[in-house]
Amino acid sequence: MKKPISHFVVAAVSASVLSLSLAGAAFADNNSALQPLQVAETSSMDQAGEAVTDTWITGKVKSTFLAESSLSGMDIKVETNKGVVALSGVVASDAERELAIAKAGEIKGVTAVSADGLQTSQ
Repeated sequence: MKKPISHFVVAAVSASVLSLSLAGAAFADNNSALQPLQVAETSSMDQAGEAVTDTWITGKVKSTFLAESSLSGMDIKVETNKGVVALSGVVASDAERELAIAKAGEIKGVTAVSADGLQTSQ
């Protein structure tokens, strides 16, 4: 099944966004003096760690859906909260719904997949 160019554009943009966190180190000024690192309160760091992890999981699930030719990844909304992935939207069949659930569950860090909001058009 051929996909329109917009699917590839979305995949490229998603990959670029996911790689931005790595770009800071690549473009750092090597001549600048190292500044001491200040440590924030532990609870704030834990919350930030969860947000980054959830964001990474969401991006990974979306990019997996876009790369899978058997899924209409543009029609599936993905949200992650503390490792639990929630899928919503409309897919063409029950088989596509089950594939989306299975693919999301394979992603590292996913503790559960909720697909209550993922409906089939049949």
